[in-house]
Parts: sequence; structure tokens; C-alpha cells
Amino acid sequence: MKKNYAQYLLEKTHQDYNLIAENYARTRTFVPKDVRALAEYALPGERILDSGCANGRLVNIWEEKEIDYFGVDISERLIKIAQLAHPEARFQSTNALNLPFSANFFDKVYSISILHNIPSKSFQLQYLKEAERVLKPGGFLILRVWDLWKRKAAVKLIFKYVFLKFVGKSQLDFFDVFIPWKDSRGEVLVQRYFHCFRKREIESLIKKAGLEIKKSWSAGRGSQANLYIIAQKPLS
Repeated sequence: MKKNYAQYLLEKTHQDYNLIAENYARTRTFVPKDVRALAEYALPGERILDSGCANGRLVNIWEEKEIDYFGVDISERLIKIAQLAHPEARFQSTNALNLPFSANFFDKVYSISILHNIPSKSFQLQYLKEAERVLKPGGFLILRVWDLWKRKAAVKLIFKYVFLKFVGKSQLDFFDVFIPWKDSRGEVLVQRYFHCFRKREIESLIKKAGLEIKKSWSAGRGSQANLYIIAQKPLS
């Protein structure tokens, strides 16, 4: 993918999530069982970055653990929603490709359903390198992306956009798609960008970012199918 088109997609994603922020937040008041399980990796007193925090729903899970929580998201409107819902937490609107934190700052970085919205291998790797940079030595990245290869509706889109790529009518990379976000009336509000990761592909990116994979797995079916990575920053 050409860099200028990838940059366009980044800005489109920014605008898209601002546009659907209220609608999106209403559908994300619950915390899925798998995310609750991932949240157990956080230990009391740790400094945690919720990268791509959206409406800040993870805050509720960690209330009793007294986590030192920081939430960032590219969408200003989602951050405002998060701040209103959780005035005691720290939120900031920022691009996660250039985090406003010093190196070795966090014990853990959570990335829940974010990386698949970042276009191009270059920007995906930059995102992961930023996560590695702000982690303390020995710190962990806890990451989830959608396993779109196990979601029937998405597979149809994958073949559609692969065909368009072959005939020269798409600037997307292979296995990139646009997935419509619909309102309660079924009207399409935006076409959200997604990259359809395969397990080996995401493992390779994690390693290139300088992180050591401790656990990697896929789970769930249909719309609940996801890929998971637990990776650690080396001690030296």
C-alpha cells in the first residue's frame, strides 16, 4: 500500500470513529468474557495503558485492583464519552503510532481490537514498536484482533476486495476490507477499514517489533472469533 493512501485511511478511521462515537459507545457498554479474562493479567498497582480505549469500558473491571490506568484513543468524541463516564480515570485523545509517554513507562499495554484498523504493514509495525517502547523491560503487551477469516460475512468481503485488487480497482493491500457500520435503522453510516490478520502474520509483526511471544491462540466462532497474543518486552 502506498504511504499516502495509508495515511488517508488513518485519517478516515479517525473521522469515522468520531462520526459513530455515540452509536459505538452504546454498543460497547458490556465487557465480553474473553476481554474479562485478558484483564486478569493486570496486577494490583500496575501502570496500564489501554491503547484504543474507546469509551473506557475496561476501567470498571479494574476498579478493585487499584490499577494506575491511562486510556488513549484517536477519536476525540469517544474520549469525551469516556471522560464523562469515568471522571476519575485519565484519558487522552492521541494517535497511538506516536504515544505521548516516555520509554519504559507502563507495566502492561492492552490493545483490544485496534491493530486490525491500522492500514499497511509499516503503520502496523510502528504501532507495535510504540507499544514496545513504552513498556518497561519485562512488561507485557496483551493484544486481541478480530479473526475475520472465521466470520462468514467478512470472508465474502475478503474475496470481493482480493478480486478488486487483482483487476487494479483497489488501492488496499491484499486481505484488507471495508466493513459497513450501520445505525439502528440499518442505514450505513461509515465503511470502516479492517485488515484481516492471519495468526502467523501477526506473530511475525510482534517479533519484528522486538517483543517475545509467550502465548498465541485463536478462539471463538462467528462474530466472536478472535486472535490473541501475549507478548513480553525482553529484560535486556
